[in-house]
Amino acid sequence: MPKVYITGVGFITSIGNDAASVSESLRELRHGMELYPPFQKPEVPVKVAAPIRDFQTDSIDQEDWVFPARYRIKRELLRGMAPHGVYAYCAMQQAIEDAKLTEAEVSNPDTGLYAASAGSPFLLGYHLERMRKMGVMRCPPLGIVASISGTVNFNLVSHFKIRGASTGFSSACASSAHALAFAHDEIALGRQKRMFVIGAEDGNVESILPFAGMRALSLQNDPSIASRPFDSARDGFVGTGGATVLVMESEDEVARRGAKVYGEMAGWGQASDGYNVAISHPDGDGLRTAIENALRLSEVAPEEVDYVNAHATSTPIGDISEAKALRTIFKGNPSRPAISSTKALTGHGLSLAGAMEAGFCALAMKEGFIPGSAHISNLDPACAGLNIIRATLPQRPNVVISNSSGFGGANVCLVFKAG
Repeated sequence: MPKVYITGVGFITSIGNDAASVSESLRELRHGMELYPPFQKPEVPVKVAAPIRDFQTDSIDQEDWVFPARYRIKRELLRGMAPHGVYAYCAMQQAIEDAKLTEAEVSNPDTGLYAASAGSPFLLGYHLERMRKMGVMRCPPLGIVASISGTVNFNLVSHFKIRGASTGFSSACASSAHALAFAHDEIALGRQKRMFVIGAEDGNVESILPFAGMRALSLQNDPSIASRPFDSARDGFVGTGGATVLVMESEDEVARRGAKVYGEMAGWGQASDGYNVAISHPDGDGLRTAIENALRLSEVAPEEVDYVNAHATSTPIGDISEAKALRTIFKGNPSRPAISSTKALTGHGLSLAGAMEAGFCALAMKEGFIPGSAHISNLDPACAGLNIIRATLPQRPNVVISNSSGFGGANVCLVFKAG
């Protein structure tokens, strides 16, 4: 089967708005959390979030939004966008520049786009309220396009004149991992030569705070320890938003263009828990099967894996479930591979997570480092025996896996090899 390579990346994240700043944050374990101003109210128990800097998108009128001067987005395009649509648009421009693609290479029947987002609860809530109060015909014409799940692929396919395969993915926190996986197959099966894959979320009050009701968010008021995957005192995840874009290309296109590569996406696997709508299987059964499938289809043995970018969000149940799955996979030598959760730095971005963490793996393979798992003071005894690294390692991982788990027990494992 033809190989599939990552040839470009773009980032708008809580730890940096380009690849260089993201890489520096990962190496130095610099987190993006802060006491989020909209949460500083007595009736709001959650105090910390990981917001996007240098963007102001809190107005319901897109023409009020502010974003870095290097990006140009026409007024008529902005009117159909959510906040995370703007993040995605900017990350897409970065990825195209990074991959050195021409307009003809972006817009043709052999280039497609898969995206994952949960839509914009912020704009959807506003538009529904306006419809109820003022009537159907007082709703803006592009309000629905800006609000619903799918808004990212609607906008980016149109604005970048994508002519190949396109669709949106919705499996909660596994969404953009699924998008990467099926984009890999589109190229490996010869249906497309090139795919853009996007994960994006708003990361504001309306997209984060509802998770407080299910007791999933950290109640810490110290940003420096709010997200502590694998620590015995972890108490939930920290919400974030942003966008990550990856460019994936066939080996023929890489050879034809002489493109630089971050690494190969060697394969993937998935499996479902069949257990609970919101809680991972306590023994990690679905994730273990997803990892086994991914390694088998990638023809990679467990002892070849150098690094695991864990899904670990910092929830009490989910981290232990994943630790059990990893211990089963690497039972022959649990001290290898190195394991970390970069969510300790970024927070958890739901549909964004899989693509963002795949992008981090791409940087690690290309630049030669393995990011540590920050903020661990006391490793949970249930995670003992695994090589959960607390500091960044200055070494190139040759084989990397990245895990994602979503509501309903949807589990995805992606396998990457250094180029």
